[in-house]
Amino acid sequence: MDSSLPPAAADRPEVLLVTGAGRGIGAATALLAGRRGYRVCVNYRADEAAATAVVDAVRAGGGTALAVRADVTRTAEVERLFATVDAELGPLTALVNNAGTLEKQCRLEEIDEDRLNRIWASNITGPFLCAKQAVRRMSTRYGGCGGAIVNVSSAASRLGSPNEYVDYAAAKGAVDSMTRGLALEVAAEGIRVNAVRPGLIHTDIHALGGEPGRVDRVAPGLPMRRGGRPEEVAEAILYLLSPAASYSTGTFLDVSGGR
Repeated sequence: MDSSLPPAAADRPEVLLVTGAGRGIGAATALLAGRRGYRVCVNYRADEAAATAVVDAVRAGGGTALAVRADVTRTAEVERLFATVDAELGPLTALVNNAGTLEKQCRLEEIDEDRLNRIWASNITGPFLCAKQAVRRMSTRYGGCGGAIVNVSSAASRLGSPNEYVDYAAAKGAVDSMTRGLALEVAAEGIRVNAVRPGLIHTDIHALGGEPGRVDRVAPGLPMRRGGRPEEVAEAILYLLSPAASYSTGTFLDVSGGR
């Protein structure tokens, strides 16, 4: 028997934590996972109403979900978040590191230290802290039964986002490196680690950059001539979490319309 495989766990429920799941890609992922039988934790930092609406929608479809407020850039809050999942939903089997942010479009020479610290904390520190807790629960090294992690990166990590978000692109590049490194680190411990790289998706994140209609402006220049929908990214995430991707780790799935 291959010792790298996790113990049999066919009867255990699938328990998924999605960070930043109150809206956009995170919300779409939580909703789709709920429909597919996952017990879902909808993490949020500030917008309780949005997170509650996602939970209510999962439950209305017959699924199990709860919302947990936590700032994933803070160790103590991340520990509390995962402990709540343990107590309320059961042993964690899947993590989607979705929480992240960007700031107003600008060139690199306009970026200051405070902005960099905010971008790094949300887009890099958060995924690292959450992955740490997930590994401690899933890894066969610690008595776990394995699991899957999907990091939500961005096509910006490949494209650089010149004149708009070079700092955000760099942070997502760090997520790509973490994805690959962690995948190799825990591959023999029953954990798969992959990433999706969304392109121009219709979500509220573009308003944070000062251009809510950015997708519509850029879409005509894309190979597919349109922006993507959060649900299309969610489908890719759920594929990577699923047994259908059982031999995939350290890989990247671009959901970017050919860009």
